[in-house]
Amino acid sequence: MTITAHHTDTVTRDALAVLQPGFLGTTAPDWLLRRVGEGLTAVGLFGRNITSPGQLAALTAQLRAERDDVLVAIDEEGGDVTRLEVRDGSSFPGNLALGAVDDTGLTHEVARELGRRLAACGVNLNWAPSADVNSNPDNPVIGVRSFGADTRLAARHTAAYVEGLQAAGVAACTKHFPGHGDTSVDSHHALPRIDADLDTLYARELVPFKAAMAAGTKAVMSAHILLPALDPTRPATLSPQILTGLLREELGYQGLIVTDGMEMNAIAGTYGIERGSVLAIAAGADAICVGGGLADEETVLRLRDALVAAVREGSLPEERLADAAARVRALADWTRRARVADGPGASGKEGNAPGTADIGLVAARRAVRVTRTAEVTVKAPYVATLSPVANIAVGDETPWGLAGPLAALLPDTTAGTYAEGPDVAGAILAASGDRTVVLVVRDAHRHPWMTAALDAVLAARPGTVVVEMGLPRAEPRGAVHIATHGAARVCGTAAAEVIAGL
Repeated sequence: MTITAHHTDTVTRDALAVLQPGFLGTTAPDWLLRRVGEGLTAVGLFGRNITSPGQLAALTAQLRAERDDVLVAIDEEGGDVTRLEVRDGSSFPGNLALGAVDDTGLTHEVARELGRRLAACGVNLNWAPSADVNSNPDNPVIGVRSFGADTRLAARHTAAYVEGLQAAGVAACTKHFPGHGDTSVDSHHALPRIDADLDTLYARELVPFKAAMAAGTKAVMSAHILLPALDPTRPATLSPQILTGLLREELGYQGLIVTDGMEMNAIAGTYGIERGSVLAIAAGADAICVGGGLADEETVLRLRDALVAAVREGSLPEERLADAAARVRALADWTRRARVADGPGASGKEGNAPGTADIGLVAARRAVRVTRTAEVTVKAPYVATLSPVANIAVGDETPWGLAGPLAALLPDTTAGTYAEGPDVAGAILAASGDRTVVLVVRDAHRHPWMTAALDAVLAARPGTVVVEMGLPRAEPRGAVHIATHGAARVCGTAAAEVIAGL
């Protein structure tokens, strides 16, 4: 097809508009501001970009000086996945904890307060919540990021979360469509496959997404997963059958469709990010999320040029790119109007609204489940944390555990952290001496070395307190077993309060 110079300019601006790139640093680099001025409509933030609420507000103000309606996106699920509080741990429990409480009013309030804090820093698009039903307890990437394994519970809390977040003027991006819960592979590393039949997908995976759509979610994020029952050849992110046929036409969704990170190996390792991005837009996606690992101007230009070239050669209809860009701009306009309507609440001021500051800790306390099989008095505790390798979505830079919170309550607390290795239990027993052992695990059911260490420590010290800060899959063990349903900072505080009271 032939494209005139005028059309080329329009196509180039549209190609920039559909990108959601990241960058390095805590201030906006010149190249990013320049591209925003040229038509880039969205920017993605990660933990590397944030040091404090005030700094973040200044950063978003920089971007808005170039474009008032720029979308500033972040992956802020709360719980284990936090970017806003990446250095200290989240002030909010994650989805599994909220699902364990099963109070949709509480979920709404937690999401609204999280949204209020994001809006106060100038962030207006949150790549959350995860609507995945955690039907596979060995799932290496979802786990505590899900509200739970019960479909209806996941649906009602997804809806409550969407409504709460958007009540604060922050657009929700419900993920990972059509459902990442039944996978055994992390799509950051490879392409997962779900072999569920259509009846199962409709009765389980799709239900929370339908609830999110009914609640008005402004965006939906696609999953890099292969579902042969829906499309035997392409992952959902690149599938016209799934994004256009199912999501747009059958389910009637008219909001923004965002891809998961295109640099994830499920796409980059199979299709490459340029071809993958073209295929995603052609399939029905409206926005390309990239920048978690690729965060430079070259990446933006490569993707922009790949999209323009695809239009020029006819493999991507110009109308499809224009429609995608229009949906991005429509969401940007909604967030701008929401910010104006909120007035001072979106101005970058720090602080908490009355009565909501502690909602995260309140929720974390309510999510704790304690099982006692013996009377224990904790004196001079030794906190032994068995630390697995964190999945990429969570990241390994966010601190977790309860050694710090417990030491604040019981100053004679000592602690050690243990990774997989020979005789972990022996090392713990030697280091703890005659102190009460508090053994902290995370998804113990997924790590045989952790279970083995737990068995050996309990055999030698039956008075041990066990704290599970991941998915509480196994039967409660220890003289006292505490399940926090997540590893957010507030979850550690809630568990420490229980232990200090023993």
